[in-house]
Amino acid sequence: MFHPLINRWFQEKYSGMTDAQAQAWPLIAESRHVLVVAPTGSGKTLTAFLGAIDNLVRGTWSGPGVKVLYVSPLKALNNDIRRNLLAPLAELRTFFGQNGQEGQFPPISVQTRSGDTSSEERRRLVHSPPDILVTTPESLNIMLCSRSGRGMLGSIRLVILDEIHALVASKRGTHLISAVERLTLLSGEFQRIGLSATVKPARLVAEWMGGYSCSRAGELVPRPVAVVESTDERRIQLDIISVRPPELPPDTEPGESRDAWWESLANQLVTIIRQHRSTLVFANSRRLTEKVCRYINDSAGEILAYSHHGSLSKEVRMDVEQRLKDGELRAIVATSSLELGIDIGSVEKVILVQSPFSVASTLQRIGRANHRVGATSFAELIPLHGLDLVYCTVLAEQVRDRRIETLHPVASPLDVLAQIILSLTAAEEWPVERLYQFIRTIHPYHELSRRFFDLTIEMLSGRYSDLPVRELRPRLEADVIAGTVKAR
Repeated sequence: MFHPLINRWFQEKYSGMTDAQAQAWPLIAESRHVLVVAPTGSGKTLTAFLGAIDNLVRGTWSGPGVKVLYVSPLKALNNDIRRNLLAPLAELRTFFGQNGQEGQFPPISVQTRSGDTSSEERRRLVHSPPDILVTTPESLNIMLCSRSGRGMLGSIRLVILDEIHALVASKRGTHLISAVERLTLLSGEFQRIGLSATVKPARLVAEWMGGYSCSRAGELVPRPVAVVESTDERRIQLDIISVRPPELPPDTEPGESRDAWWESLANQLVTIIRQHRSTLVFANSRRLTEKVCRYINDSAGEILAYSHHGSLSKEVRMDVEQRLKDGELRAIVATSSLELGIDIGSVEKVILVQSPFSVASTLQRIGRANHRVGATSFAELIPLHGLDLVYCTVLAEQVRDRRIETLHPVASPLDVLAQIILSLTAAEEWPVERLYQFIRTIHPYHELSRRFFDLTIEMLSGRYSDLPVRELRPRLEADVIAGTVKAR
């Protein structure tokens, strides 16, 4: 399926294909839309990118503009993807050179565009678009609102939607998939690849990802999406451990008793951390993260752990991640900020302080331990109180049987619809009938009634502007005679 030298490089670097790769690559080679569902650490990212690299090397995808668009829900994950893409690209370039075909490997550029990207870097992206652009849902929507952004997205051949489970059941996901559908207006049809370790039901998520195309007769036809579900099982060893309560005199105050319990917890955590080269401790809130981190360091008498959560600056988070990766730090105490596949090196042990909110989240967190093909993930679950012990027991059983919660995509959210309409009409004037038809190609709006569509248009056109609500001022200009709308 690939260039002969890419085949040889893969065979020399890896022991063989994972089940996900063996199933997905023939489908990807046929330019089919694919949803890949495989355990954490099974090579999903390489599965999605290697075919694109092959097309760029062969010159199948040529010309200016972005060819591959990778979208993930986390800015930090974007930076990792870029770094982890540059490494195999450099290896391949060297490998081609060693085999006398250095000139056959083109200069493939990879850039990121997110909220952390400086204005100077954004201008550089516009003037010199990369072959592969790594971005977030929000940045993608912002690019679609500008003429320069749309200009570099008119040559898209492949869109990769990573960690798709984190987006499907939210309005943020609706915003993302509407942006993906809008790309078809610029570049025509392109291949779609979705990646996730925890989606259920996979078929519904595949339909959500594929959306609809419009036939010449004006009928909406669902795009077929192949579902690849890996048969590889991620081996997990999950233990529930209890905190040994300290022996205290009978006249101890409740507050002192509680502090002593936290100190006892911290002592156990310090023992576990010192037994392993690297440990990742998860907590369910930023407040709990800071508290557990402070108790660990106080108990150890040294800095064993740093906190990692969304309230910290990008520079601090990246510094913490790099310290753990370089072996300068023994542990990180994190919220869901490290739940997805951010590259922090090899983590030997995962500890979950308090039961996570879902089975899918638990599997994502546990999967960070020994994050590589064929490895076993070791994790421990620590309940904080009696009822939490019940939750942990049930959760452990669900994890063992891989019983993941069912995802339910948001159906026709009208607040997001208003934003989509304004974004579309800011770029150009739209006939109302064509606008309604296009909106319905987006999977969450496939069953949107014409009545609610018209009411949204009327609201945006100022139907309620006489009310003392500033947000209801007119934002659209509707030409009733011509049957068109455009943004003011």
